Amino acid sequence: MRYLLLVLFVFIGSFSYAQEFQCSVNVVSPGIQGTNKRVFETLQKAITEFMNNQTWTTDIYQAEERIICNIHINIREVISNDEFKGSIQVQASRPVFNSSYNTVLINHKDEDMHFRYVEYEPLIFNPNTFDSNLVAVLSYYAYMILGLDYDSFELNGGTPYFQKAENIVSRAQQASQSGWKSFENRRNRYWMTENVLNNYHKPLRQCFYEYHMKGLDRMSDKIEDARADVLKALEMLRKVHRQEPGTIMMQVFFNAKADEIVNIFSESFSMEKGRVVSLLKEIDPANAKKYEKITSGETR
Repeated sequence: MRYLLLVLFVFIGSFSYAQEFQCSVNVVSPGIQGTNKRVFETLQKAITEFMNNQTWTTDIYQAEERIICNIHINIREVISNDEFKGSIQVQASRPVFNSSYNTVLINHKDEDMHFRYVEYEPLIFNPNTFDSNLVAVLSYYAYMILGLDYDSFELNGGTPYFQKAENIVSRAQQASQSGWKSFENRRNRYWMTENVLNNYHKPLRQCFYEYHMKGLDRMSDKIEDARADVLKALEMLRKVHRQEPGTIMMQVFFNAKADEIVNIFSESFSMEKGRVVSLLKEIDPANAKKYEKITSGETR
């Protein structure tokens, strides 16, 4: 379980318990004119309380174990007094063993953020109903973050939380808002859970586990061995890419990890650099220019 693994990362503290997230929320509306923006301040507070006060798992979290995450909502359109459109960006990280470094688990921007919010109305999550698109989107990403976090500590440890996210997708199939249905595009919430729970993405989940537990978490001890294990983990992604190139979960992985991978291998020896750059250009061509920094020596 995640809790048993996480005790390696923290000193024994008090016995007071906390919720799962330490979530910072920012709601902005730079392009909106002539609207009372107090509602956005109220919305920001409501989302912060919802994410941080909700009980998302049955596990016990100490305050220092909470998952650090950030939610950034950009309101681009006010349709009515209580209806809004925009985007949501979700970021989360977890600590690397025996270091002060936090590694990014997800850094994903979702353009399908269309919701209603009545000022001061409480945000309430019921897993058995679809009452609010805002609550559904927030809950969906809470479970996706939990799934990725647990996967990074235990092989396939995040499955129960990905299944909860999938359940939200199922409940949302009758929703009028976009982002939930398979036919809309291949980059939405439907396909994120489809990917992560589909057997052909098992190598990605194994990569995610080994990248963190055998790679990053051993960097302070045996850096060359740990870096070699990171490369072995990344090589697992070749099978996923060749079966179906450019899936949304592969994109989610590299959005979070591309810069970190460059930093990991920039201090490697030339043969390993060449091997990892060749691999990365094949499986993540969108970031090919970035990966060239590994061999050029330019890391900024």
